[in-house]
Amino acid sequence: MHSSSPGGRRTENLQELVEEAPGEMLAVELDVTDRESVDRAVAAAVERFGRLDALVNNAGLMLAGMVVGANTDEWVRMVETNLLGSMFVAHAALPHLVETHGAFVQVSSTSGRIASAGAAVYSATKFGITAFAEAVRQEVTSRGVRVVVVEPGFVETELTDHTTDPVMRDAADQIGQSMRTLQPEDIADAIVFALTQPEHVSINELLVRPTDQVH
Repeated sequence: MHSSSPGGRRTENLQELVEEAPGEMLAVELDVTDRESVDRAVAAAVERFGRLDALVNNAGLMLAGMVVGANTDEWVRMVETNLLGSMFVAHAALPHLVETHGAFVQVSSTSGRIASAGAAVYSATKFGITAFAEAVRQEVTSRGVRVVVVEPGFVETELTDHTTDPVMRDAADQIGQSMRTLQPEDIADAIVFALTQPEHVSINELLVRPTDQVH
């Protein structure tokens, strides 16, 4: 049985996960934009299980919209969550991963490879976190830590529901209806594949698109 510690702001959802999933689990309240919250969550996991073998950084927020006429408060929220938040969690976890020769998995996006109109700031955060993860890889690979960047294409999640621009939400809905989208389990399987490779094998990048997705 594996032990894990999912973290997020909606603790009621996490508790459901704890009750359904096999193995020992610890749900921790976590706001990645709050450095003290991040430190507490990582410390709680290490205290409970005695070590940290892997981090999966998956927090993300997509508030799609054009740059012209944008509400720049939404830009701040995306930068704080997608970029700084992920960096804060990595900073807190990496000393423990160095101790265990563990793995750091950063979920980015195809938007971290190809920018598009309507997703300028979201893409900027994903380009940024991909770059951050690569720099971390160069820093810690000699210390036995494997760094994996996972870049999903269109996944059927609530991510697009965060968008406040009705035009952009409609566009996202139409894209989702036009293809056989990925499911969250598809990305989970890709992460497990990367984490279960032999210790001398480091899969540094996984680009996972729906077969039907062109860009």
